[in-house]
Amino acid sequence: MAFRFVHTADIHLDSPLRSLALREPELAELIGGATRKAFVAIIDLCLSEQVDALMISGDLYDGEQTSMKTARFLADQLRRLHEAGIKAFIIRGNHDAESRITRELTLPESVKVFSGRTETVLLRGGALDVAVHGVSFAQKHAPESLLPKFRPPHDGAVNLGLMHTSLGGSPSHDAYAPCAPAELHGHGFDYWALGHIHQRFAERGRATIVMPGNPQGRDINEAGPKSATLATIGDDRTITLEERVTSIAEFQRVGVDLSGVEDWRAALKRIESALTAARVSAKSEHLVARLGLAGATALGWRLRFDADRLAEEASAAAAAVGKTWIDKIELACAEPGAAGASPSSDPVAELRALMEREVAQSKAFQDELREMAEELRGHLPAGSREDLFGRDAAEFAQILREVASDGAEDVLAFLRAGDKDRAT
Repeated sequence: MAFRFVHTADIHLDSPLRSLALREPELAELIGGATRKAFVAIIDLCLSEQVDALMISGDLYDGEQTSMKTARFLADQLRRLHEAGIKAFIIRGNHDAESRITRELTLPESVKVFSGRTETVLLRGGALDVAVHGVSFAQKHAPESLLPKFRPPHDGAVNLGLMHTSLGGSPSHDAYAPCAPAELHGHGFDYWALGHIHQRFAERGRATIVMPGNPQGRDINEAGPKSATLATIGDDRTITLEERVTSIAEFQRVGVDLSGVEDWRAALKRIESALTAARVSAKSEHLVARLGLAGATALGWRLRFDADRLAEEASAAAAAVGKTWIDKIELACAEPGAAGASPSSDPVAELRALMEREVAQSKAFQDELREMAEELRGHLPAGSREDLFGRDAAEFAQILREVASDGAEDVLAFLRAGDKDRAT
Protein backbone atom coordinates (compact mmCIF):
# COMPACT_ATOMS: atom_id res chain seq x y z
CA MET A 1 0.00 0.00 0.00
CA ALA A 2 1.35 3.44 -0.97
CA PHE A 3 2.57 5.99 1.57
CA ARG A 4 1.01 9.41 0.96
CA PHE A 5 1.75 12.74 2.60
CA VAL A 6 1.26 16.48 2.19
CA HIS A 7 4.38 18.63 2.30
CA THR A 8 4.20 22.34 3.17
CA ALA A 9 6.41 25.04 4.70
CA ASP A 10 6.68 28.75 5.44
CA ILE A 11 3.11 29.22 6.57
CA HIS A 12 3.91 32.29 8.72
CA LEU A 13 0.65 32.12 10.63
CA ASP A 14 -0.80 35.55 11.44
CA SER A 15 2.11 37.25 9.71
CA PRO A 16 1.88 41.00 10.39
CA LEU A 17 1.11 43.07 7.32
CA ARG A 18 3.30 45.91 6.12
CA SER A 19 2.31 48.80 3.88
CA LEU A 20 -0.80 46.98 2.61
CA ALA A 21 -2.53 47.67 5.91
CA LEU A 22 -1.81 51.38 5.53
CA ARG A 23 -3.55 51.66 2.16
CA GLU A 24 -6.70 49.55 2.22
CA PRO A 25 -8.08 48.25 5.53
CA GLU A 26 -10.60 45.90 3.87
CA LEU A 27 -7.90 44.36 1.69
CA ALA A 28 -5.57 44.16 4.69
CA GLU A 29 -8.24 42.21 6.56
CA LEU A 30 -8.52 39.74 3.68
CA ILE A 31 -4.78 39.12 3.45
CA GLY A 32 -4.35 39.24 7.23
CA GLY A 33 -6.62 36.22 7.64
CA ALA A 34 -5.41 34.42 4.53
CA THR A 35 -2.51 32.57 6.20
CA ARG A 36 -4.96 30.87 8.58
CA LYS A 37 -7.35 30.00 5.78
CA ALA A 38 -4.49 28.57 3.72
CA PHE A 39 -3.48 26.37 6.65
CA VAL A 40 -7.07 25.18 7.02
CA ALA A 41 -6.98 24.33 3.29
CA ILE A 42 -3.85 22.24 3.92
CA ILE A 43 -5.56 20.33 6.75
CA ASP A 44 -8.66 19.86 4.56
CA LEU A 45 -6.42 18.46 1.81
CA CYS A 46 -4.89 15.95 4.22
CA LEU A 47 -8.34 14.82 5.33
CA SER A 48 -9.93 14.64 1.88
CA GLU A 49 -7.00 12.69 0.44
CA GLN A 50 -6.76 10.48 3.56
CA VAL A 51 -2.98 10.82 3.64
CA ASP A 52 -0.73 9.14 6.14
CA ALA A 53 1.12 12.26 7.28
CA LEU A 54 1.61 16.01 7.06
CA MET A 55 5.21 17.29 6.76
CA ILE A 56 5.84 20.92 7.78
CA SER A 57 9.36 22.06 6.93
CA GLY A 58 9.68 25.11 9.15
CA ASP A 59 8.39 28.64 9.73
CA LEU A 60 4.93 27.93 11.05
CA TYR A 61 5.12 31.35 12.71
CA ASP A 62 6.54 34.74 11.87
CA GLY A 63 8.99 35.48 14.66
CA GLU A 64 8.48 36.75 18.19
CA GLN A 65 4.72 36.42 18.27
CA THR A 66 3.08 36.43 21.66
CA SER A 67 -0.57 35.70 20.80
CA MET A 68 -1.70 32.39 22.24
CA LYS A 69 -4.71 32.66 19.92
CA THR A 70 -2.33 31.61 17.16
CA ALA A 71 -1.23 28.67 19.29
CA ARG A 72 -4.80 27.59 19.97
CA PHE A 73 -5.70 27.83 16.28
CA LEU A 74 -2.70 25.68 15.33
CA ALA A 75 -3.43 23.07 18.01
CA ASP A 76 -7.10 22.89 16.96
CA GLN A 77 -6.19 22.26 13.33
CA LEU A 78 -3.58 19.62 14.15
CA ARG A 79 -6.12 17.94 16.43
CA ARG A 80 -8.34 17.45 13.36
CA LEU A 81 -5.53 15.35 11.87
CA HIS A 82 -5.01 13.50 15.15
CA GLU A 83 -8.68 12.51 15.28
CA ALA A 84 -8.42 11.18 11.71
CA GLY A 85 -5.33 9.11 12.52
CA ILE A 86 -3.00 11.31 10.45
CA LYS A 87 0.46 12.01 11.84
CA ALA A 88 2.22 15.37 11.60
CA PHE A 89 5.97 15.98 11.48
CA ILE A 90 7.29 19.49 12.10
CA ILE A 91 10.71 21.10 12.11
CA ARG A 92 11.38 24.60 13.41
CA GLY A 93 12.74 27.16 10.97
CA ASN A 94 14.53 30.45 11.61
CA HIS A 95 11.28 32.26 12.46
CA ASP A 96 10.02 29.47 14.72
CA ALA A 97 13.24 29.56 16.73
CA GLU A 98 12.29 33.09 17.85
CA SER A 99 8.71 32.29 18.76
CA ARG A 100 7.57 31.90 22.37
CA ILE A 101 4.71 29.77 21.04
CA THR A 102 7.22 27.16 19.89
CA ARG A 103 8.40 26.62 23.44
CA GLU A 104 5.02 26.69 25.20
CA LEU A 105 2.55 25.04 22.83
CA THR A 106 1.09 21.64 23.73
CA LEU A 107 0.22 19.59 20.66
CA PRO A 108 -1.58 16.23 20.15
CA GLU A 109 0.46 13.08 20.69
CA SER A 110 0.44 12.29 16.96
CA VAL A 111 2.49 15.44 16.23
CA LYS A 112 6.26 15.09 16.22
CA VAL A 113 8.26 18.33 16.56
CA PHE A 114 11.92 17.62 15.88
CA SER A 115 14.57 19.05 18.19
CA GLY A 116 17.84 20.78 17.37
CA ARG A 117 19.51 17.38 17.25
CA THR A 118 18.69 15.14 14.33
CA GLU A 119 16.09 12.47 15.09
CA THR A 120 14.56 9.62 13.12
CA VAL A 121 11.02 8.27 13.43
CA LEU A 122 10.40 4.84 11.89
CA LEU A 123 6.87 4.14 10.66
CA ARG A 124 5.95 0.47 10.22
CA GLY A 125 2.74 -1.30 9.42
CA GLY A 126 2.27 -0.94 5.69
CA ALA A 127 3.95 -2.46 2.67
CA LEU A 128 6.71 0.11 3.13
CA ASP A 129 8.72 1.04 6.18
CA VAL A 130 9.18 4.80 6.23
CA ALA A 131 11.95 6.60 8.13
CA VAL A 132 11.29 10.30 8.75
CA HIS A 133 14.44 12.28 9.61
CA GLY A 134 14.37 15.85 10.86
CA VAL A 135 16.34 18.57 12.63
CA SER A 136 15.12 21.97 13.80
CA PHE A 137 16.80 25.33 14.09
CA ALA A 138 17.94 25.76 17.68
CA GLN A 139 18.71 29.45 17.07
CA LYS A 140 17.48 32.03 14.58
CA HIS A 141 20.68 31.91 12.53
CA ALA A 142 22.19 28.78 11.01
CA PRO A 143 25.16 29.85 8.86
CA GLU A 144 26.45 26.28 8.43
CA SER A 145 24.88 23.36 6.58
CA LEU A 146 22.64 21.09 8.63
CA LEU A 147 23.21 18.12 6.33
CA PRO A 148 26.15 16.68 8.35
CA LYS A 149 23.76 16.36 11.32
CA PHE A 150 21.52 13.88 9.52
CA ARG A 151 21.96 10.19 10.14
CA PRO A 152 22.58 7.75 7.26
CA PRO A 153 19.54 6.26 5.51
CA HIS A 154 17.70 3.55 7.42
CA ASP A 155 18.30 0.27 5.62
CA GLY A 156 15.31 -1.12 3.77
CA ALA A 157 13.08 1.88 4.49
CA VAL A 158 11.93 4.81 2.39
CA ASN A 159 13.86 7.74 3.89
CA LEU A 160 12.35 11.22 4.11
CA GLY A 161 14.36 14.21 5.33
CA LEU A 162 12.89 17.50 6.65
CA MET A 163 15.23 20.47 6.41
CA HIS A 164 14.89 24.26 6.49
CA THR A 165 17.51 25.64 4.12
CA SER A 166 18.23 28.37 1.59
CA LEU A 167 19.89 25.76 -0.65
CA GLY A 168 22.24 27.71 -2.90
CA GLY A 169 20.72 31.06 -1.95
CA SER A 170 17.96 33.38 -3.13
CA PRO A 171 18.06 37.18 -3.71
CA SER A 172 14.99 37.67 -1.51
CA HIS A 173 16.05 35.37 1.34
CA ASP A 174 18.98 35.37 3.73
CA ALA A 175 21.34 32.39 3.61
CA TYR A 176 20.32 29.78 6.18
CA ALA A 177 21.78 26.28 6.51
CA PRO A 178 23.05 26.41 2.91
CA CYS A 179 23.70 23.23 0.93
CA ALA A 180 23.72 22.16 -2.71
CA PRO A 181 21.14 19.88 -4.36
CA ALA A 182 24.00 17.58 -5.39
CA GLU A 183 24.82 17.05 -1.71
CA LEU A 184 21.21 16.13 -0.97
CA HIS A 185 21.14 13.66 -3.85
CA GLY A 186 24.29 12.07 -2.51
CA HIS A 187 23.05 11.55 1.05
CA GLY A 188 20.92 8.55 0.15
CA PHE A 189 17.45 9.73 1.15
CA ASP A 190 14.48 9.21 -1.17
CA TYR A 191 12.70 12.54 -0.55
CA TRP A 192 13.89 15.86 0.86
CA ALA A 193 11.05 17.97 2.27
CA LEU A 194 12.57 21.46 2.30
CA GLY A 195 11.40 24.87 3.43
CA HIS A 196 12.55 28.53 3.59
CA ILE A 197 12.40 29.79 -0.02
CA HIS A 198 8.92 31.10 -0.84
CA GLN A 199 8.95 29.82 -4.42
CA ARG A 200 8.16 26.28 -5.49
CA PHE A 201 11.12 24.16 -6.59
CA ALA A 202 11.23 20.46 -7.46
CA GLU A 203 14.15 18.42 -8.73
CA ARG A 204 14.39 14.70 -9.41
CA GLY A 205 17.51 12.59 -9.42
CA ARG A 206 18.79 10.03 -6.95
CA ALA A 207 16.45 11.82 -4.55
CA THR A 208 13.29 13.84 -5.06
CA ILE A 209 13.94 17.36 -3.71
CA VAL A 210 10.95 19.63 -3.15
CA MET A 211 10.66 23.20 -1.87
CA PRO A 212 6.87 23.70 -1.87
CA GLY A 213 6.95 27.49 -1.45
CA ASN A 214 4.68 29.24 1.00
CA PRO A 215 0.97 28.30 0.87
CA GLN A 216 -0.17 31.95 0.87
CA GLY A 217 1.56 34.97 -0.62
CA ARG A 218 1.73 38.08 1.56
CA ASP A 219 2.72 40.81 -0.91
CA ILE A 220 3.48 41.45 -4.58
CA ASN A 221 6.95 39.94 -4.18
CA GLU A 222 5.24 36.60 -3.49
CA ALA A 223 3.08 36.71 -6.60
CA GLY A 224 1.16 33.90 -8.24
CA PRO A 225 -0.86 30.99 -6.89
CA LYS A 226 0.65 29.29 -3.86
CA SER A 227 0.39 25.63 -3.05
CA ALA A 228 1.27 22.54 -1.04
CA THR A 229 2.67 19.30 -2.44
CA LEU A 230 0.78 16.01 -2.31
CA ALA A 231 3.31 13.18 -2.60
CA THR A 232 2.65 9.50 -3.14
CA ILE A 233 5.33 6.83 -2.70
CA GLY A 234 4.24 3.65 -4.44
CA ASP A 235 5.00 0.10 -3.40
CA ASP A 236 7.77 0.12 -6.00
CA ARG A 237 9.20 3.26 -4.31
CA THR A 238 8.34 5.54 -7.24
CA ILE A 239 7.36 9.03 -6.12
CA THR A 240 4.49 10.99 -7.66
CA LEU A 241 4.09 14.73 -6.98
CA GLU A 242 0.94 16.82 -7.27
CA GLU A 243 0.82 20.58 -6.72
CA ARG A 244 -2.40 21.61 -4.95
CA VAL A 245 -3.33 25.28 -4.73
CA THR A 246 -3.90 26.49 -1.16
CA SER A 247 -3.75 30.30 -1.48
CA ILE A 248 -6.92 32.20 -0.72
CA ALA A 249 -5.66 35.28 -2.54
CA GLU A 250 -2.91 35.56 -5.12
CA PHE A 251 -0.92 38.64 -6.03
CA GLN A 252 -0.38 39.41 -9.68
CA ARG A 253 1.19 42.22 -11.71
CA VAL A 254 -1.30 43.28 -14.37
CA GLY A 255 0.01 45.40 -17.22
CA VAL A 256 -2.33 47.74 -19.11
CA ASP A 257 -1.23 49.28 -22.41
CA LEU A 258 -2.90 52.68 -22.80
CA SER A 259 -1.13 53.58 -26.04
CA GLY A 260 -3.34 55.78 -28.19
CA VAL A 261 -6.09 56.15 -25.59
CA GLU A 262 -7.72 59.58 -25.90
CA ASP A 263 -10.33 59.69 -23.15
CA TRP A 264 -10.84 58.57 -19.57
CA ARG A 265 -13.67 56.14 -20.31
CA ALA A 266 -11.56 54.26 -22.84
CA ALA A 267 -8.74 53.97 -20.31
CA LEU A 268 -11.09 52.46 -17.73
CA LYS A 269 -12.35 49.94 -20.30
CA ARG A 270 -8.80 48.77 -20.93
CA ILE A 271 -8.17 48.49 -17.20
CA GLU A 272 -11.34 46.45 -16.71
CA SER A 273 -10.47 44.22 -19.67
CA ALA A 274 -6.99 43.54 -18.26
CA LEU A 275 -8.41 42.80 -14.80
CA THR A 276 -10.99 40.42 -16.29
CA ALA A 277 -8.29 38.47 -18.14
CA ALA A 278 -6.16 38.30 -14.99
CA ARG A 279 -9.15 37.14 -12.94
CA VAL A 280 -9.80 34.32 -15.41
CA SER A 281 -6.18 33.15 -15.20
CA ALA A 282 -6.02 33.34 -11.39
CA LYS A 283 -6.21 30.01 -9.57
CA SER A 284 -7.10 31.39 -6.14
CA GLU A 285 -10.42 32.62 -4.78
CA HIS A 286 -9.27 36.25 -4.70
CA LEU A 287 -6.96 38.23 -6.99
CA VAL A 288 -4.87 41.14 -5.70
CA ALA A 289 -3.63 43.10 -8.70
CA ARG A 290 -0.85 45.64 -8.99
CA LEU A 291 -1.73 47.65 -12.07
CA GLY A 292 1.05 48.91 -14.31
CA LEU A 293 -0.24 51.55 -16.73
CA ALA A 294 2.08 52.30 -19.64
CA GLY A 295 2.13 53.66 -23.19
CA ALA A 296 1.96 56.99 -24.99
CA THR A 297 -1.43 58.54 -24.30
CA ALA A 298 -2.91 62.00 -24.19
CA LEU A 299 -4.05 61.11 -20.67
CA GLY A 300 -0.46 60.77 -19.44
CA TRP A 301 -0.51 63.88 -17.26
CA ARG A 302 -4.17 63.57 -16.27
CA LEU A 303 -3.76 60.07 -14.82
CA ARG A 304 -1.25 61.52 -12.37
CA PHE A 305 -3.20 64.68 -11.65
CA ASP A 306 -6.38 62.69 -10.93
CA ALA A 307 -4.61 59.81 -9.15
CA ASP A 308 -7.25 59.58 -6.40
CA ARG A 309 -10.06 59.35 -8.95
CA LEU A 310 -8.08 56.76 -10.92
CA ALA A 311 -7.58 54.63 -7.80
CA GLU A 312 -11.27 54.75 -6.87
CA GLU A 313 -12.53 53.96 -10.37
CA ALA A 314 -9.98 51.18 -10.86
CA SER A 315 -11.10 49.68 -7.54
CA ALA A 316 -14.72 49.91 -8.70
CA ALA A 317 -13.76 48.11 -11.92
CA ALA A 318 -12.05 45.41 -9.87
CA ALA A 319 -15.13 45.00 -7.69
CA ALA A 320 -17.27 44.63 -10.82
CA VAL A 321 -15.00 41.84 -12.06
CA GLY A 322 -15.55 40.07 -8.74
CA LYS A 323 -13.23 39.03 -5.89
CA THR A 324 -10.57 41.28 -7.37
CA TRP A 325 -8.65 43.96 -5.51
CA ILE A 326 -6.20 46.72 -6.44
CA ASP A 327 -3.01 46.65 -4.39
CA LYS A 328 -1.36 49.62 -6.10
CA ILE A 329 -1.24 51.52 -9.40
CA GLU A 330 2.13 52.20 -11.03
CA LEU A 331 2.19 54.84 -13.77
CA ALA A 332 4.66 54.79 -16.65
CA CYS A 333 2.59 56.64 -19.22
CA ALA A 334 3.87 59.51 -21.34
CA GLU A 335 2.25 62.13 -23.49
CA PRO A 336 2.65 61.46 -27.23
CA GLY A 337 5.82 63.22 -28.42
CA ALA A 338 6.80 64.30 -24.89
CA ALA A 339 10.24 62.77 -25.19
CA GLY A 340 10.98 64.73 -28.34
CA ALA A 341 9.40 68.03 -27.34
CA SER A 342 11.61 71.05 -27.74
CA PRO A 343 12.28 72.76 -24.40
CA SER A 344 12.41 76.13 -26.11
CA SER A 345 8.84 75.77 -27.38
CA ASP A 346 7.34 74.13 -24.30
CA PRO A 347 7.98 75.58 -20.82
CA VAL A 348 6.93 72.30 -19.14
CA ALA A 349 9.34 70.33 -21.33
CA GLU A 350 12.03 72.86 -20.43
CA LEU A 351 11.35 72.32 -16.74
CA ARG A 352 11.42 68.54 -17.24
CA ALA A 353 14.86 68.77 -18.84
CA LEU A 354 16.11 70.99 -16.00
CA MET A 355 14.81 68.60 -13.33
CA GLU A 356 16.22 65.49 -15.01
CA ARG A 357 19.65 66.82 -16.00
CA GLU A 358 20.50 69.21 -13.20
CA VAL A 359 18.28 69.03 -10.12
CA ALA A 360 17.93 65.24 -9.80
CA GLN A 361 21.63 64.68 -10.54
CA SER A 362 22.91 67.21 -8.02
CA LYS A 363 24.57 65.93 -4.86
CA ALA A 364 22.71 68.50 -2.73
CA PHE A 365 19.32 67.22 -3.90
CA GLN A 366 20.28 63.57 -3.45
CA ASP A 367 21.66 64.19 0.03
CA GLU A 368 18.55 66.06 1.14
CA LEU A 369 16.25 63.37 -0.26
CA ARG A 370 18.22 60.65 1.49
CA GLU A 371 18.15 62.58 4.78
CA MET A 372 14.36 62.98 4.59
CA ALA A 373 13.91 59.31 3.78
CA GLU A 374 16.20 58.22 6.62
CA GLU A 375 14.22 60.34 9.08
CA LEU A 376 10.92 58.86 7.87
CA ARG A 377 12.30 55.33 7.97
CA GLY A 378 13.34 55.83 11.58
CA HIS A 379 9.73 56.50 12.59
CA LEU A 380 8.30 53.39 10.88
CA PRO A 381 7.70 49.99 12.50
CA ALA A 382 10.44 47.51 11.68
CA GLY A 383 8.19 45.39 9.43
CA SER A 384 7.29 48.38 7.24
CA ARG A 385 10.83 49.61 6.64
CA GLU A 386 11.89 46.90 4.23
CA ASP A 387 8.60 47.05 2.33
CA LEU A 388 8.82 50.80 1.78
CA PHE A 389 12.57 51.38 1.60
CA GLY A 390 14.11 48.05 0.56
CA ARG A 391 16.23 45.38 2.20
CA ASP A 392 19.67 46.84 1.52
CA ALA A 393 21.53 49.96 0.38
CA ALA A 394 21.12 49.17 -3.32
CA GLU A 395 17.34 48.78 -3.05
CA PHE A 396 17.14 51.92 -0.92
CA ALA A 397 19.02 53.94 -3.56
CA GLN A 398 16.80 52.60 -6.34
CA ILE A 399 13.64 53.43 -4.41
CA LEU A 400 14.88 56.99 -3.83
CA ARG A 401 15.49 57.38 -7.57
CA GLU A 402 11.96 56.19 -8.27
CA VAL A 403 10.53 58.56 -5.65
CA ALA A 404 12.38 61.49 -7.20
CA SER A 405 11.22 60.56 -10.70
CA ASP A 406 7.60 60.08 -9.62
CA GLY A 407 7.66 63.35 -7.72
CA ALA A 408 8.93 65.20 -10.77
CA GLU A 409 6.21 63.65 -12.94
CA ASP A 410 3.56 64.68 -10.39
CA VAL A 411 4.79 68.28 -10.47
CA LEU A 412 4.69 68.31 -14.26
CA ALA A 413 1.18 66.84 -14.26
CA PHE A 414 -0.06 69.64 -12.00
CA LEU A 415 1.56 72.21 -14.28
CA ARG A 416 -0.14 70.65 -17.30
CA ALA A 417 -3.45 70.79 -15.46
CA GLY A 418 -2.86 74.48 -14.74
CA ASP A 419 -2.18 75.13 -18.42
CA LYS A 420 -5.44 73.41 -19.39
CA ASP A 421 -7.40 75.44 -16.84
CA ARG A 422 -5.96 78.72 -18.13
CA ALA A 423 -6.65 77.70 -21.71
CA THR A 424 -10.31 77.22 -20.92
